[in-house]
Amino acid sequence: MSIQAYQNNSVETASPGELTLMLYNGCIKFIRAGKKSLENKDYAKKNEVLQKAQAIIRELMVTMNQDYAVADEVLPLYEYMLRRLIEANTQNDMEVLDEVEKLVTEFRDTWKQVLIQSRKAQYGTGGTA
Repeated sequence: MSIQAYQNNSVETASPGELTLMLYNGCIKFIRAGKKSLENKDYAKKNEVLQKAQAIIRELMVTMNQDYAVADEVLPLYEYMLRRLIEANTQNDMEVLDEVEKLVTEFRDTWKQVLIQSRKAQYGTGGTA
């Protein structure tokens, strides 16, 4: 099985919670690639990967379940991260990229803990995310 086929299969068989974790990880990956491209003064590549990070934040925003009260707290943070990513991209601002990477990493780590706790509750085991 090729890496691409494995990745496609992983996405197709992932739970919604695992897909969200993959989105966070992808966003972090693209922000880091943007930082590296900015360091290398490869502005076209920086723009390309930071637009992918922005698209992931947008996807997280539109797929958020509005039925939960936490959505009212999380959506403004997603909007903030999106706005800051756009600013960092247009102004070539490494500090802003560091800030957003830190925020996305905190969201990812929190989400990972939520998945672990829900698996423990569901299966009575420690399972890993």
